[in-house]
Amino acid sequence: MFGEIEGTGFEVLDPRFENCFVGHARVERLWTGGRWLEGPAWFAAGRYLIFSDIPNNRLMRYDDTSGQTSVFRSPSNNSNGNTVDNQGRLITCEHLTRRVTRTDFDGGITVLANRIAGKRLNSPNDVTVKSDGTVWFTDPSYGILHDYEGDYGEEEIGGCHVYRHDPATGATDRMTSDFIKPNGLAFSPDETVLYVADTGGTHLSGGPRHIRKLAVSGDGKLTDLGIFAECTAGFFDGFRVDRKGRIWTSADDGVHCYDPDGTLIGKIHIPEIVSNVAFGGEKRNRLFITATTSLYAVYLTANGSRLG
Repeated sequence: MFGEIEGTGFEVLDPRFENCFVGHARVERLWTGGRWLEGPAWFAAGRYLIFSDIPNNRLMRYDDTSGQTSVFRSPSNNSNGNTVDNQGRLITCEHLTRRVTRTDFDGGITVLANRIAGKRLNSPNDVTVKSDGTVWFTDPSYGILHDYEGDYGEEEIGGCHVYRHDPATGATDRMTSDFIKPNGLAFSPDETVLYVADTGGTHLSGGPRHIRKLAVSGDGKLTDLGIFAECTAGFFDGFRVDRKGRIWTSADDGVHCYDPDGTLIGKIHIPEIVSNVAFGGEKRNRLFITATTSLYAVYLTANGSRLG
């Protein structure tokens, strides 16, 4: 944890990236021992981070007050993406049960979405919550392709889409129809744009490995604005947006930072394949990074646009 970890560091590709970090800042390894870590989500009131260890079927909890990591929930139904809703509750995507759940303050589990028109979802992957309380999630088929991160199963819906769940009405609506494997997603700070990663190239030769940009209308409908960025190292998975609209996204060689104009301005190198990130800490200026077997963190001069 102390000193500089081999294989880490900042790479400046554009002068704009120099203002995103302090020169003496270093990447810390907070914990290791997972198989494929995912879904970091910061809980400010308790100063802890929840993240998934998908193949080990458990949710983990990193306590920032003690530096200790422990099991938060096991089994976790092969949980993947997590986030925090506007009331501070945990929202989780579960591969095994093919559903999105909310952990209530009393510890109870509320199912938000598990079926569309009577058919089971594929395997919800990543999730974010809009300021109006609606829960947006992606539903590729990774969790039902084999038994490693869930149970092998058949697609019932016949496609992989982005969905919006409204807790006020209980309705879950399909918002897209042309993604191959929708993965990470996040809103711009003003919520006029939804960014969605498509990792279709994992199972389709020549398939997508990019982040798309979609305009969000007042009634929540989406309009495609095209490809925002193509991944230059493996695939984009999960990502988050800072207050200035920059995207901090996972990639095979670390975390890539994109300016809102789509320019790759820099990288944070990590010696494992990165799956996801989340802003946290007292000032929301600490980037937590899940990468294959380990949890990393680094302080930035950038601040996350929202919790979760």
